[in-house]
Formats: sequence, C-alpha cells, structure tokens
Amino acid sequence: MTNARYLLASASIGTLLFAASAAHAQTSTTAPAADTAESEIVVTGIRGSLREAIDAKRDLSVIADVVTAEDVGKFPDKNVAEALQRVPGIVVNREFGEGERVSLRGTAPNLTKTLLNGHSVATADWFILDQVASTRSFNYLTLPAEIIGRLEVYKSPQADVEEGGVGGTINVITRNPLDLDPLTLSASVQAAYSDLSGKVDPQVSGLVSWKNEDETFGVLVGAIYQKRRTRRDGLEIFGYRSFPVGGGDALVPTLIGSTLFEQDRERYGANVGIQFRPSDALEINITGLYSRFNADNFNQNYIAWGEQALGGGGTITNAVVRDGVAVSGNIASATGGTTGFGVVYDAIDRQAVAKTVSADFDLTYRPTDSLSVHFKGGWTRANGDTSNENFIEFAGPGAFSYDLTSGRPEVSFSNPDPLNPLGIRPDFARMQSVTNEDEEKYFYLDVEKQVEWGPMTALKFGVKYTDHDRVAERFATNGGVFTPGLRCNGAPCTSADFATGSGMPGDFLDNIAAPGTLTDYWRVDPAKLRAIYGASTSPSNDRFLVPGNTYSINEKAWGGYGLAKFGGDGWRGNVGVRVITTDQTSDGFIIGGTNPEFTNPFGGFTPSRAKRSYTDILPSANLSVDLSDQVVLRFAAGKTVTRPDFVDITPGVDLNGTLLTGRGGDPNLDPYRANQYDLSIEFYPDRETIVALAAFYKDIQSYIVNTTSTEILPSVFVPGSEPAGCVAAGGGNPNLFNCPYQINRRSNGDGGRNQGFEFQVSRPIWGGFGAVANYTYSDAKADNGDPIPGNSKHSLNLTGYYENDLISARLSYNYRSKFFIDIDRAAPLNQASLSSLDASVSVNITDNIALTADAINLTNEEIVQYSGTRARPRAIYDNGRQFYVGARLKF
Repeated sequence: MTNARYLLASASIGTLLFAASAAHAQTSTTAPAADTAESEIVVTGIRGSLREAIDAKRDLSVIADVVTAEDVGKFPDKNVAEALQRVPGIVVNREFGEGERVSLRGTAPNLTKTLLNGHSVATADWFILDQVASTRSFNYLTLPAEIIGRLEVYKSPQADVEEGGVGGTINVITRNPLDLDPLTLSASVQAAYSDLSGKVDPQVSGLVSWKNEDETFGVLVGAIYQKRRTRRDGLEIFGYRSFPVGGGDALVPTLIGSTLFEQDRERYGANVGIQFRPSDALEINITGLYSRFNADNFNQNYIAWGEQALGGGGTITNAVVRDGVAVSGNIASATGGTTGFGVVYDAIDRQAVAKTVSADFDLTYRPTDSLSVHFKGGWTRANGDTSNENFIEFAGPGAFSYDLTSGRPEVSFSNPDPLNPLGIRPDFARMQSVTNEDEEKYFYLDVEKQVEWGPMTALKFGVKYTDHDRVAERFATNGGVFTPGLRCNGAPCTSADFATGSGMPGDFLDNIAAPGTLTDYWRVDPAKLRAIYGASTSPSNDRFLVPGNTYSINEKAWGGYGLAKFGGDGWRGNVGVRVITTDQTSDGFIIGGTNPEFTNPFGGFTPSRAKRSYTDILPSANLSVDLSDQVVLRFAAGKTVTRPDFVDITPGVDLNGTLLTGRGGDPNLDPYRANQYDLSIEFYPDRETIVALAAFYKDIQSYIVNTTSTEILPSVFVPGSEPAGCVAAGGGNPNLFNCPYQINRRSNGDGGRNQGFEFQVSRPIWGGFGAVANYTYSDAKADNGDPIPGNSKHSLNLTGYYENDLISARLSYNYRSKFFIDIDRAAPLNQASLSSLDASVSVNITDNIALTADAINLTNEEIVQYSGTRARPRAIYDNGRQFYVGARLKF
C-alpha cells in the first residue's frame, strides 16, 4: 500500500495548492469560460480531454458528468467501465480482474441505465452464473472503449431521457465522421502481460474516418482485436450451516476450497458510422456495432466438505466457537460410510461467449430555424451463452482440520492425500448448456419547437415504442445417471483417468494463503475431460430441459413525454413529464403439481404464463442559475423507475441440489420507484478547472428484497447420493425425494432512502502537473433495516498527471468501502473495501507515433468477501497485475 499512501498524500498536497493556483489564474492567465477564445492556445491530450469534459458538463441542462476520449480511439482506461469509475459517484467491482458493471450513487448495478447514442443497448454475460441470473445491468466487457468519443452520466432525470435508471443513466456516444478531419487514421498495437498467468497476448485496434470536401457525407469504420489469458487464485467458503458442536449448536463452514480459475479472453468487434448531411435542414446517421467476447474458462476447486460429512453421521472435535461460528476444528466422515463424504473436487470446463449487435437509423429534419423533427429506429441483440459445460465432481470420505481465525482458510487433510487422484472417485458428472438472448426493437419520434413566450424558449414532445424480449434456456444431463455411464478404456472411469500427472502452479495462492492453506493438489486435464465426455454415447448423457432456468420475458413499452424549456439572463431550466405503460408477459415452469404437463429426469413441471400491465408517470424539473460568470447553482427533482431484473419476474424456481438452496421469482413484482432531489454548486474559475459540490436524496418507494423461507420441493437423486434432510417421495420412483430447500424469493419490500454528497476538483497545478480528485459519501438504508446491494458508503478517486509535448503520464488511485453484494445461497454476501492503483504513460516519438505503457492494479490488491460479518469469511481472490506496452499511430 506504499504507492497508494504516496498518491493520497500527493493529491492532498495538490488540493491545498489548488486555492492559490486558482486565485492566480483568475487574475493573470485564463479568461472565464463564457469569454471568446480567439487567442487561446489549443490544449490537447489529457488536459484537452479534461477541458472538453468540463465544457460539456457546464453546458448540460441536467446534473451530470462527462468523460471524453483524449484523442481519436484513445480512451483514458482499458475499458469503458474502468473509465467510468473516475466519475464522482461511480464504482466498479473487479471480481475477475476487470471492471464489468458500474454502480452509481450507492445503488446496485441493475439500477443504472446504459444507453448507446441515446437508446437502450442489449446486454449479455459471459459467466454462467450471471447468464442464469439475467440481470438488467449492462456488461461493459462487450463494448470496446476504442469506439467511444464521450460518456455522459446523467444523475438527475429529464423527461426526454430514456427511463430506467433509479441510480442514473449513462449515455455512451460514438464518434461521427463529419466531426473529424477529412481523413483520420489511428491505430494501436500493444502486448498485454498478466503476471499470474505469465502470458503475453496481443491487443490491436484501428479507426479510419473519411468525409468529402463539401463535408456532406462521411464514413467511419473502427475495429478491435484483444486477447488476454488470465488466471485467478481463490479461497472459497460456500456458506455456513448449524450443527451440534460441543454442548450447543454453532455455524460450521459447509465447504472450504482452494480454487484455480483460468480463462482465455478474446474480444473482437467493429463499428460503422455513415453520416449524410446534404443541407443544414437534413442529417442522417446510420450506425452499427458488433462485439464478440470469447470467454472459455476452466475452474478447479479441491474442497473440504464439512456439511456433508456431518450430515452423514460424521464428527467434529476440538472445535473453537466464536460469535456462534465454529472457526476451527477437526471433521471426519463416519467410519465405513458410503455417504457423508468429507472431500469433494470440482473441475468445470466451459465454452462461453457474449455477443452484442446494434444497428440504428437516425434522422433529424429542420424545416425552419425554429422547428426540429427527430426520428430514431433500430434493433439491438445480445447473446450470453455457455454452449457447453463439462462438469466432473470427485468425492469420498475424508478427515481434515480447518482454521478460519486468520480470515484466510487453512485446511489440512489427514485423508485422503490431495496429491493422489485415487483417494477419491468420480461421484457426479454433468454436461449442460445455458443460452441467454436479449433483444429489443425500438423507435422514437421527437419534435422540438423554439418559441419566444416570455421565459419559455422551447417546447419538445416525443413518443416511443420498444419491444423487448429476454429468453433463457438451460439443458443438462441428469448428473447422477450420467456418472456411472462414463467409460475409460472399456471400464468405469477412475479419477486417475482425468489427471494431468502434475500438481498446481508453483506460485498458486502465494499472495493470499496462510501457512496452513491447501496450496497443492492433483489437477484435472481439460483435454482428457472433453475427450471422455465426447466419447460417451450412453443414453444417460442426453441433455434435458432444466425448467427452473428456462423462461422468456416480453416487455412492450408505450409512452411519450412533454418538455418545456425556460431561460433568461443567467438562468435556464426545463419542466416535463414522461408517461410509460409496460405490458409484461412472463413464461416459465412451476415445479410439480398434481398433474404435471411433462416430466424429465429433473422431475415434473407445468408451464406457466403470467401477464400484467402497469403505467408510470415520471415528472421532472431541472434549473440552473449562474450566480456569477464562474459559479453555477443547479437544482433538480423528479421521479424515476427501474424495472425488476428478468429473473425476478419469472414464474419458476432455480434449485441447487447440492446445497439445498434456490431462488424464485414473482411475475407480479413491482418495479423500483423513487422520488429524487439533487442540488449542485459548481465553480469554474477557468476552462481547465472545476470545483463542485453536489448533494442527492433518493426516496425509494419500494426496494425489491430477498425473502428466504424453507420449502419442501421434489428433486431427483440417485439413491444414496441425496443430501441430508431429503426423504423418499414414494409413488414408485426411487429417484424422487422431497427435500427442504432454503428458497430466496424476490418480493416488494419496504422503501428506503439513499442520500449523500459528491465533491470533485480538477485543476492543472504547475509546469505540466495536474490533479483530478473526487469523493462520494452515500448513506443508503431500507426502512426494514435490510442492507442495500452495491452501496459503498465511501468512494474516492485520485489522479495525478504530468503532460508536455513529449510525455503524457497518469497515476490513478481508486477506492470504495465495504458493501453488501446480495443474498447468496440463502445468506448475505458482503465484500470488503476495494482499491486499485493504475498508471499509464505515453511518449511522443513524432507527431504521429507514440509509445505507450499501462499498468492495472499495481499494488496487487485482493478481493475479500464475507457473510454478514468478517467472522464468517466467504472468499479471497487474487487476480494479479496487468501490464500493457505498445505503440499508437495517428494520421
């Protein structure tokens, strides 16, 4: 943390220097932003980007922040989510080493709306658990940063901005060819190095833009290819369950594992922009985007299975109990038992991909100077698919000691030997696929009329229609039936048939292990796993529909808005209302029933359809007042709405038969709705400086919350492999059991509030040095006391930079305090504070060529998760550092 402390101190000194520097600037060097700039020096690079962002923020009619590219194809971070985390009030999580989603002003990622050039963009996920979850939060990994020109972060609502963001709305704006030079060429080539995987991979991007001499027609084409082989080391505890310990009951860790996650990340895509402006009255833009993120991954986890051992008659001795948790002890399976296994080893090979496609037609017609007609129509689709998952689980009786007191799980097996594959046998095998498609068709029509009716300056009206489909399907073999059918050389497979013959990497868990942590065990060869599964021709490997993860949601939204703009000498504002009706159809399956319409090895199921319609009336008002040439005061108020996640409005329930937990939806769930109020005061002493303080209050009418209860549900297991607590259902089916599941169902709970403030400052200091700093305080509470997902009470961003004609350098520190993630496996999942120190350097060899270097997570921070309290650790992840070196060309 030495580097982080140094940057904090440096930035604090820079902030103290700011006041004197700003006062000097007012009297000697730079005119206020309102003055003309006939003789000003052109500023480019980092300073130019910051100036452009400050100008844009000052001109916007809402409370908002802006991020701009430093130059064509050069965004300030390696992906869009990580660029956004520099904005006040925005935080990201790097669970797999790279920012994927953003949270705004203390709200969960699914409450942030993402637009592409003003309209919704379909989203998809690469990770199988996220594919099953079907959240509305946008995954920025599918959006290449190289195509972006500007990001607008709307923090207050405005009637002509798409609804859907209780937290806020982010508008991603791509470049247009008529805004660039007649012929613009740029390219970037880098080598990416991930220090945990030890691999070097290519990163290539390029952009070509052309327009004719009359500047009436232009074409822009951009392309990107990136590859990065990653590795994540982890220590995981899957939850806690109460068992008799000593003279009473205590929570015992269910499973404790040492996990290795490896992934080949490959991203490529292209965007096209065609712009036609034959006259000042007509402009047509046709844009298209294609992005593909290949995300094949292989996960291995050698696990001490305390829950199964104790549930099968095993023992726990020498236990130490603190705060109701058995933080250490010795666990052993029952002697001679064939169930109650004490060790389980999971190996999962996945072929995964996430794709996004978007195409739209945008026309603006101005028949007179005072009238503008705007039409936009288009289509967007995303797919998040795990086309094949080969899952193998080995298990057997075991005896081990464990210790959680350091917060870093320590496990030592007295049997079996983790390095000997024959100590455990294949117990469960499954092949499955999960597909997820998100698609929307839309059109908008807006008309704006300039008027001179006293303080009223314009009237604007619009209508919209969107047709949105989310379809999810999961197919899987019945693992218990599939396992005995695995054959190797004509005989039943043993664990050794899957092994590589070597242990874990020599530096496995080096950065996060305690002295007693399990750091080595035999490895599964993914090629052998694929070959064995591919050669299996038994009918038992047929894949069947898994109804709990199969559903479709259709939402048709009809609506419109009216907006009146006002203004006068030193003030401007708008008042409007947006009205939206949503027609929702949810299709899925419910478990069982007296006469299920179909059965498969997972049980009996009945299709279910639910329809509903609801209307939201969303008023809003924004007012900006120039208290002086340098000070702007803003006020905003409005009502916002965010529809529930798709998985939350499905009729079915998704079950985890190993842990006897599950998650269910409710098609009648109401959206998140909030009344919000914002106040901001901004000081612009010159065009390159801003000091701003903003306060916000969100009165959330209804949070969507988790309600957990025990439900007895039918499940299919091979007799003898059923979890503890399951009992035979009878009826002639020996594989059918009734099991006590802890089901987490989403429901409309009490409301709550989210309040806080943001402070930001950006300022060149002296001699090419400058600083950008912002801090956000967010206090979010539900009326019933439930924690609010995604809310970090404190977040901080500090950036110091140096720039001259030769060098452009930046050092950025980002911090967010602890936060609640969600309910996971029927228990709270929390994450400790997270920070990162990143750097970038560019050296201009010529006017057209620059050498570049970037580094991410220089201090090698780890991710720490726990369940409610640090006394119940859940996971520690090490993603390592990333380094990039290369060159950039611009003509």
